[in-house]
Amino acid sequence: MAAILVISAICVITCCSSEDNPAVTAEQTFVPKAPDYRDPTMWVTQDDDAGGTGADVFYVVSTWEEDWTTADGTVSHYADVWNPAHREHMATEMRGVAAYMSPGNRFFAPYYRHTTIDAWVTQNADTIQRRTRLAMADVCAAFDHFQQQRDPARPLIIVGFSQGGMAVVELLKHISDETYSQLAAAYVLGYKVTEADMAECSHIRPAQGETDTGVTICYNTVKDVKYIKPIIATSDICINPVNWRTDATPATLHDTITVTVSPEFHILVVTGYSGSEYPPYKDLINVGDIHSREPWLYSECLAKNIAVRAAEWRKKQ
Repeated sequence: MAAILVISAICVITCCSSEDNPAVTAEQTFVPKAPDYRDPTMWVTQDDDAGGTGADVFYVVSTWEEDWTTADGTVSHYADVWNPAHREHMATEMRGVAAYMSPGNRFFAPYYRHTTIDAWVTQNADTIQRRTRLAMADVCAAFDHFQQQRDPARPLIIVGFSQGGMAVVELLKHISDETYSQLAAAYVLGYKVTEADMAECSHIRPAQGETDTGVTICYNTVKDVKYIKPIIATSDICINPVNWRTDATPATLHDTITVTVSPEFHILVVTGYSGSEYPPYKDLINVGDIHSREPWLYSECLAKNIAVRAAEWRKKQ
Protein backbone atom coordinates (compact mmCIF):
# COMPACT_ATOMS: atom_id res chain seq x y z
CA MET A 1 0.00 0.00 0.00
CA ALA A 2 1.55 3.28 -1.07
CA ALA A 3 -0.10 5.66 1.35
CA ILE A 4 2.46 8.41 1.05
CA LEU A 5 0.58 11.02 3.01
CA VAL A 6 0.09 9.45 6.40
CA ILE A 7 0.83 11.19 9.66
CA SER A 8 -0.24 11.44 13.26
CA ALA A 9 -1.55 14.30 15.33
CA ILE A 10 0.23 16.05 18.15
CA CYS A 11 -2.22 17.35 20.68
CA VAL A 12 -5.30 16.70 22.77
CA ILE A 13 -8.43 17.51 20.78
CA THR A 14 -12.04 17.97 21.80
CA CYS A 15 -13.69 15.16 19.85
CA CYS A 16 -17.09 16.60 19.17
CA SER A 17 -16.43 20.27 18.53
CA SER A 18 -18.89 22.00 16.21
CA GLU A 19 -17.90 22.38 12.57
CA ASP A 20 -18.91 26.02 13.00
CA ASN A 21 -16.30 26.61 15.70
CA PRO A 22 -14.81 30.10 15.15
CA ALA A 23 -11.32 28.69 15.55
CA VAL A 24 -11.92 26.65 12.40
CA THR A 25 -13.68 29.24 10.28
CA ALA A 26 -11.64 32.28 11.29
CA GLU A 27 -8.90 31.33 8.84
CA GLN A 28 -11.34 32.06 6.00
CA THR A 29 -10.33 28.96 4.14
CA PHE A 30 -12.61 26.59 2.28
CA VAL A 31 -14.36 24.11 4.56
CA PRO A 32 -15.90 21.26 2.53
CA LYS A 33 -19.51 20.27 2.99
CA ALA A 34 -20.09 17.97 5.96
CA PRO A 35 -20.69 14.27 5.35
CA ASP A 36 -24.14 12.83 6.00
CA TYR A 37 -23.52 9.46 7.60
CA ARG A 38 -27.05 8.29 6.84
CA ASP A 39 -25.85 8.20 3.22
CA PRO A 40 -24.28 4.79 2.48
CA THR A 41 -21.88 6.41 0.02
CA MET A 42 -20.13 7.98 3.01
CA TRP A 43 -18.87 4.54 4.03
CA VAL A 44 -16.73 1.68 2.87
CA THR A 45 -18.31 -1.45 4.33
CA GLN A 46 -17.76 -5.18 4.04
CA ASP A 47 -19.80 -7.93 5.68
CA ASP A 48 -17.85 -11.18 5.79
CA ASP A 49 -19.48 -12.57 8.93
CA ALA A 50 -21.87 -15.09 7.43
CA GLY A 51 -22.15 -17.02 10.68
CA GLY A 52 -22.81 -13.97 12.83
CA THR A 53 -20.06 -14.87 15.28
CA GLY A 54 -17.48 -12.17 14.51
CA ALA A 55 -16.99 -8.55 15.50
CA ASP A 56 -18.02 -5.13 14.24
CA VAL A 57 -14.85 -3.32 13.17
CA PHE A 58 -14.93 0.50 12.99
CA TYR A 59 -11.86 1.74 11.11
CA VAL A 60 -10.59 5.33 10.83
CA VAL A 61 -8.39 6.08 7.83
CA SER A 62 -5.12 8.05 7.97
CA THR A 63 -4.15 11.32 6.27
CA TRP A 64 -4.09 11.38 2.48
CA GLU A 65 -4.38 15.01 1.38
CA GLU A 66 -2.11 18.03 1.26
CA ASP A 67 -3.54 21.55 1.34
CA TRP A 68 -5.44 22.13 -1.89
CA THR A 69 -7.06 25.04 -3.71
CA THR A 70 -10.64 25.46 -4.96
CA ALA A 71 -11.48 26.76 -8.43
CA ASP A 72 -11.69 30.31 -7.08
CA GLY A 73 -8.27 30.06 -5.46
CA THR A 74 -9.34 29.46 -1.84
CA VAL A 75 -7.11 27.16 0.18
CA SER A 76 -8.58 24.22 2.08
CA HIS A 77 -6.97 22.39 5.00
CA TYR A 78 -9.41 19.46 4.89
CA ALA A 79 -10.14 16.44 2.74
CA ASP A 80 -13.41 16.78 0.82
CA VAL A 81 -15.59 13.69 1.20
CA TRP A 82 -17.54 14.75 -1.90
CA ASN A 83 -14.40 14.99 -4.07
CA PRO A 84 -13.96 11.77 -6.10
CA ALA A 85 -10.17 11.95 -5.99
CA HIS A 86 -10.10 12.44 -2.21
CA ARG A 87 -12.60 9.63 -1.74
CA GLU A 88 -10.53 7.27 -3.86
CA HIS A 89 -7.41 8.08 -1.86
CA MET A 90 -9.14 7.22 1.41
CA ALA A 91 -10.85 4.17 -0.11
CA THR A 92 -7.48 2.77 -1.19
CA GLU A 93 -6.45 2.41 2.43
CA MET A 94 -9.90 1.41 3.66
CA ARG A 95 -10.15 -1.43 1.15
CA GLY A 96 -6.60 -2.55 1.90
CA VAL A 97 -7.31 -2.79 5.61
CA ALA A 98 -10.70 -4.41 5.02
CA ALA A 99 -8.95 -7.15 3.04
CA TYR A 100 -7.46 -8.50 6.27
CA MET A 101 -9.82 -7.17 8.95
CA SER A 102 -13.18 -8.00 7.41
CA PRO A 103 -12.89 -11.81 7.01
CA GLY A 104 -15.12 -13.23 9.73
CA ASN A 105 -16.25 -9.73 10.72
CA ARG A 106 -18.33 -6.75 9.63
CA PHE A 107 -16.17 -3.80 8.57
CA PHE A 108 -17.19 -0.14 8.58
CA ALA A 109 -14.99 2.82 7.60
CA PRO A 110 -16.33 6.38 7.21
CA TYR A 111 -15.03 9.05 4.89
CA TYR A 112 -14.28 12.16 6.91
CA ARG A 113 -12.81 15.62 6.49
CA HIS A 114 -9.40 14.70 7.79
CA THR A 115 -6.94 17.48 8.35
CA THR A 116 -4.28 17.80 5.67
CA ILE A 117 -0.71 16.83 6.37
CA ASP A 118 0.35 20.47 6.15
CA ALA A 119 -0.84 21.08 9.71
CA TRP A 120 1.65 18.54 11.06
CA VAL A 121 4.47 19.80 8.90
CA THR A 122 4.22 23.07 10.84
CA GLN A 123 4.75 21.12 14.09
CA ASN A 124 2.74 23.90 15.75
CA ALA A 125 0.39 22.61 18.44
CA ASP A 126 -2.06 25.50 18.12
CA THR A 127 -2.38 25.03 14.35
CA ILE A 128 -2.90 21.30 14.71
CA GLN A 129 -5.44 21.67 17.49
CA ARG A 130 -7.42 24.26 15.55
CA ARG A 131 -7.51 22.33 12.31
CA THR A 132 -8.17 18.89 13.78
CA ARG A 133 -11.40 19.72 15.60
CA LEU A 134 -13.41 19.39 12.40
CA ALA A 135 -11.97 15.97 11.58
CA MET A 136 -12.64 14.66 15.07
CA ALA A 137 -16.21 15.98 15.00
CA ASP A 138 -16.80 14.04 11.78
CA VAL A 139 -15.40 10.83 13.26
CA CYS A 140 -17.56 11.18 16.36
CA ALA A 141 -20.64 11.77 14.22
CA ALA A 142 -19.84 8.74 12.09
CA PHE A 143 -19.27 6.54 15.13
CA ASP A 144 -22.48 7.66 16.81
CA HIS A 145 -24.46 6.76 13.68
CA PHE A 146 -22.65 3.41 13.44
CA GLN A 147 -23.32 2.66 17.10
CA GLN A 148 -27.03 3.44 16.73
CA GLN A 149 -27.33 0.95 13.88
CA ARG A 150 -25.29 -1.98 15.12
CA ASP A 151 -26.24 -4.87 17.39
CA PRO A 152 -24.78 -4.18 20.87
CA ALA A 153 -24.62 -7.91 21.51
CA ARG A 154 -21.71 -8.10 19.07
CA PRO A 155 -18.12 -7.31 20.14
CA LEU A 156 -16.87 -3.88 19.11
CA ILE A 157 -13.43 -3.30 17.63
CA ILE A 158 -12.17 0.26 17.01
CA VAL A 159 -9.06 0.72 14.86
CA GLY A 160 -7.30 3.73 13.38
CA PHE A 161 -4.00 4.50 11.71
CA SER A 162 -2.02 7.72 12.15
CA GLN A 163 -4.56 10.59 12.21
CA GLY A 164 -7.05 7.74 12.48
CA GLY A 165 -5.15 6.48 15.53
CA MET A 166 -5.57 9.88 17.10
CA ALA A 167 -9.28 9.57 16.37
CA VAL A 168 -9.40 6.25 18.23
CA VAL A 169 -7.97 7.93 21.33
CA GLU A 170 -10.57 10.68 21.06
CA LEU A 171 -13.38 8.17 20.49
CA LEU A 172 -12.42 6.34 23.68
CA LYS A 173 -12.89 9.66 25.50
CA HIS A 174 -16.17 10.26 23.68
CA ILE A 175 -17.99 6.95 24.16
CA SER A 176 -20.32 6.20 27.04
CA ASP A 177 -19.66 3.56 29.68
CA GLU A 178 -22.36 1.45 28.05
CA THR A 179 -20.59 1.55 24.70
CA TYR A 180 -17.27 0.85 26.40
CA SER A 181 -18.76 -2.34 27.87
CA GLN A 182 -19.17 -3.57 24.27
CA LEU A 183 -15.51 -2.95 23.41
CA ALA A 184 -13.38 -5.99 22.76
CA ALA A 185 -10.34 -3.85 21.91
CA ALA A 186 -9.17 -0.55 20.45
CA TYR A 187 -6.10 -0.44 18.19
CA VAL A 188 -4.06 2.76 17.92
CA LEU A 189 -1.65 2.21 15.05
CA GLY A 190 1.09 4.76 14.45
CA TYR A 191 -0.03 7.24 17.08
CA LYS A 192 0.52 7.83 20.76
CA VAL A 193 -1.37 7.23 23.99
CA THR A 194 -0.12 9.39 26.85
CA GLU A 195 -0.37 9.32 30.62
CA ALA A 196 -2.56 12.40 30.32
CA ASP A 197 -4.94 10.53 28.00
CA MET A 198 -5.22 7.68 30.49
CA ALA A 199 -5.71 10.03 33.44
CA GLU A 200 -8.50 11.76 31.54
CA CYS A 201 -10.25 8.63 30.32
CA SER A 202 -10.92 5.42 32.24
CA HIS A 203 -11.82 3.72 28.95
CA ILE A 204 -8.14 3.67 27.98
CA ARG A 205 -6.57 0.60 29.58
CA PRO A 206 -3.28 -0.61 28.08
CA ALA A 207 -3.27 -4.17 26.79
CA GLN A 208 -1.05 -6.49 28.80
CA GLY A 209 -1.23 -9.57 26.63
CA GLU A 210 -2.89 -11.32 23.72
CA THR A 211 -6.34 -12.00 25.14
CA ASP A 212 -7.40 -9.20 27.52
CA THR A 213 -10.50 -7.26 26.47
CA GLY A 214 -11.70 -3.69 26.81
CA VAL A 215 -8.08 -2.69 26.27
CA THR A 216 -6.10 -0.37 24.02
CA ILE A 217 -3.32 -1.68 21.79
CA CYS A 218 -0.78 0.97 20.77
CA TYR A 219 2.50 0.82 18.87
CA ASN A 220 4.88 2.85 16.71
CA THR A 221 7.88 1.40 14.89
CA VAL A 222 11.41 2.70 14.31
CA LYS A 223 14.74 1.22 13.21
CA ASP A 224 16.49 2.84 16.17
CA VAL A 225 15.21 4.88 19.11
CA LYS A 226 17.18 7.86 17.81
CA TYR A 227 14.60 8.10 15.02
CA ILE A 228 11.61 8.63 17.33
CA LYS A 229 9.46 11.51 16.10
CA PRO A 230 7.95 13.29 19.13
CA ILE A 231 5.05 14.49 17.02
CA ILE A 232 4.07 10.89 16.33
CA ALA A 233 5.52 8.43 18.75
CA THR A 234 6.07 9.83 22.26
CA SER A 235 3.67 7.28 23.67
CA ASP A 236 3.49 6.06 27.24
CA ILE A 237 2.26 2.59 26.28
CA CYS A 238 3.36 0.01 23.72
CA ILE A 239 2.77 -3.65 23.05
CA ASN A 240 4.48 -5.94 20.54
CA PRO A 241 1.83 -7.10 18.02
CA VAL A 242 3.92 -10.14 17.11
CA ASN A 243 4.31 -11.79 20.52
CA TRP A 244 1.93 -9.56 22.55
CA ARG A 245 4.58 -8.76 25.15
CA THR A 246 5.17 -5.36 26.73
CA ASP A 247 8.73 -6.18 27.79
CA ALA A 248 11.87 -6.45 25.63
CA THR A 249 11.32 -10.08 24.62
CA PRO A 250 12.05 -10.10 20.86
CA ALA A 251 9.70 -11.62 18.30
CA THR A 252 10.37 -12.86 14.79
CA LEU A 253 8.10 -11.73 11.97
CA HIS A 254 8.12 -13.27 8.48
CA ASP A 255 11.24 -15.29 9.41
CA THR A 256 13.66 -12.39 8.88
CA ILE A 257 12.37 -9.40 10.86
CA THR A 258 13.01 -8.99 14.58
CA VAL A 259 10.56 -6.81 16.51
CA THR A 260 11.38 -5.72 20.06
CA VAL A 261 9.71 -3.33 22.49
CA SER A 262 11.88 -0.65 24.04
CA PRO A 263 10.37 -0.45 27.56
CA GLU A 264 12.20 2.82 28.13
CA PHE A 265 10.76 4.59 25.09
CA HIS A 266 7.53 2.59 24.64
CA ILE A 267 8.25 1.95 20.97
CA LEU A 268 8.91 -0.99 18.66
CA VAL A 269 12.43 -1.36 17.25
CA VAL A 270 12.80 -3.52 14.14
CA THR A 271 15.84 -5.07 12.51
CA GLY A 272 15.92 -6.95 9.22
CA TYR A 273 13.43 -4.64 7.52
CA SER A 274 14.24 -1.41 5.68
CA GLY A 275 10.82 -0.03 4.79
CA SER A 276 12.49 1.40 1.70
CA GLU A 277 9.28 1.15 -0.34
CA TYR A 278 8.12 4.24 1.55
CA PRO A 279 10.30 7.27 0.75
CA PRO A 280 10.88 10.01 3.34
CA TYR A 281 8.25 12.74 3.35
CA LYS A 282 9.34 16.32 4.17
CA ASP A 283 11.81 15.02 6.74
CA LEU A 284 8.84 14.15 8.93
CA ILE A 285 7.94 10.51 8.36
CA ASN A 286 9.74 7.44 6.98
CA VAL A 287 13.06 8.88 8.15
CA GLY A 288 14.41 6.09 10.33
CA ASP A 289 10.86 5.15 11.25
CA ILE A 290 8.44 3.02 9.23
CA HIS A 291 5.33 5.03 9.97
CA SER A 292 3.70 4.42 6.61
CA ARG A 293 3.98 0.66 7.08
CA GLU A 294 2.32 0.36 10.50
CA PRO A 295 -1.02 -1.25 9.43
CA TRP A 296 0.58 -3.46 6.77
CA LEU A 297 3.71 -4.96 8.32
CA TYR A 298 1.75 -6.60 11.15
CA SER A 299 -1.48 -7.29 9.23
CA GLU A 300 -1.56 -11.04 9.87
CA CYS A 301 -0.93 -10.50 13.58
CA LEU A 302 -3.66 -7.88 13.82
CA ALA A 303 -6.23 -9.98 11.96
CA LYS A 304 -5.61 -12.95 14.24
CA ASN A 305 -5.71 -10.84 17.37
CA ILE A 306 -9.00 -9.18 16.48
CA ALA A 307 -10.54 -12.66 16.25
CA VAL A 308 -8.96 -13.73 19.56
CA ARG A 309 -10.14 -10.69 21.52
CA ALA A 310 -13.61 -10.78 19.97
CA ALA A 311 -13.96 -14.45 21.00
CA GLU A 312 -12.73 -13.67 24.53
CA TRP A 313 -15.26 -10.84 24.80
CA ARG A 314 -18.07 -13.21 23.83
CA LYS A 315 -16.99 -15.70 26.50
CA LYS A 316 -17.49 -13.04 29.17
CA GLN A 317 -21.05 -12.14 28.19
